[in-house]
Amino acid sequence: MGGSVAVANSVQPALAGRVAIVTGANHGIGAATASALARQGAAVLISYLRVDNKPDPGTPDAYNQGRARHAEHVVEEIRNAGGQAEAVEADLSDVSTPAMLFDAAERAFGPVDILVNNASGWMADTFTATSTDGFGRTLQAVSATTADRVLNVDARGAALLIAEFARRHIDRGGTWGRIVGLTSGGDMGFPGEVSYGAAKAAQANYTMSAASELGTFGVTANVVHPPVTDTGWVTPDVVDFVESSPVLFNVAEPAEVAEVIAYLCSDAASLITGNTIYLR
Repeated sequence: MGGSVAVANSVQPALAGRVAIVTGANHGIGAATASALARQGAAVLISYLRVDNKPDPGTPDAYNQGRARHAEHVVEEIRNAGGQAEAVEADLSDVSTPAMLFDAAERAFGPVDILVNNASGWMADTFTATSTDGFGRTLQAVSATTADRVLNVDARGAALLIAEFARRHIDRGGTWGRIVGLTSGGDMGFPGEVSYGAAKAAQANYTMSAASELGTFGVTANVVHPPVTDTGWVTPDVVDFVESSPVLFNVAEPAEVAEVIAYLCSDAASLITGNTIYLR
């Protein structure tokens, strides 16, 4: 031994020193993602907006309750586990919100390295005269109101957040960054959720452009397409539908999706950019 003393090296969490903004993080995938990033050492600014949905016969109360929650329970969970988190309630349909969120993150933790565009203005709308979908959820006719509600959050809001991230990252000479968006729907749109599907497709396109334009600045940008995920809306009818489907394989938990997002934010995923990751 030669009298030497072996000292165990402490292992730093993978995202120690990184700062993240996660939108729509008061429940579901967003809350799980904020927790997953914090466990990896990132300081997390949680953005959320309480949405007071009317009761709907096809939607479990748990889903509406989740969307209406404050985010302090997520902050408390992260802090109790030794992590860092703050929460800001903000409406992403307001064009001043992205700058405000980045200002808040910088005041609390420093420059933002990670952006997760999870927030959604989700509502179900259709071009047909159908009043309910196959799960009994109320459908609205496509209108300026339904289109604007979803497009302003899922598409324009995400785009402005990416733009704010890019401007600040480039101005400070940043060399490492991660952008992850979430999408849904398919090649044939999203029947019964047509504005939502269109908005998610637009967000995916914005994110692919970010991958192309920001790669030289050390930024990766990817989109995650989750499977049916139980954020409170999954009913026995939904489970039966998934089990009978030839293309849907699982009903996932939010934490399972969050682990993929956290991986895409890690150094291990440095060569993964410009992809839509389909989870089954």
